[in-house]
Amino acid sequence: MKVSAATRSRARHYAMQAIYQWQMNDSPLNTIEAEFHTDNDMSKVDTEYFHEIFHGVAADKTVLDKSFEPYLKGLTLDKLDPVTLALLRQACYEFKNRIDVPYKVVINEAVNLAKKFGAEDSHKFVNGVLDKVAVDLREPEVRSARK
Repeated sequence: MKVSAATRSRARHYAMQAIYQWQMNDSPLNTIEAEFHTDNDMSKVDTEYFHEIFHGVAADKTVLDKSFEPYLKGLTLDKLDPVTLALLRQACYEFKNRIDVPYKVVINEAVNLAKKFGAEDSHKFVNGVLDKVAVDLREPEVRSARK
């Protein structure tokens, strides 16, 4: 399958949902992933990217959480709604591990998913947190883009 912006976007969409499901019921990753492949038409999804993000977030959850916790405006992880938490983890995974993806794309995709699935105005919170994390994790890229 040809990788495109659309197939990547769909991969992020399903990865966020899979991360959400994993956070809520702690089922084995392979079980959740198999359910997604059974229950959804994955023919137009970058399934390798879906797999990488989903398993990467689960493997690096603690490190990812530490990258955005300082910017939660006094909230704790357990006070975040599960969609927002899944999106922040997913975006931070991409910041750290997919430097081939521009930081603005990572933020834009997370904000769009927050608008679609998150609580009212959660997209503003996600955007604000990720703007700060981007400076920490992608400082040279952010500095270059702001010139």
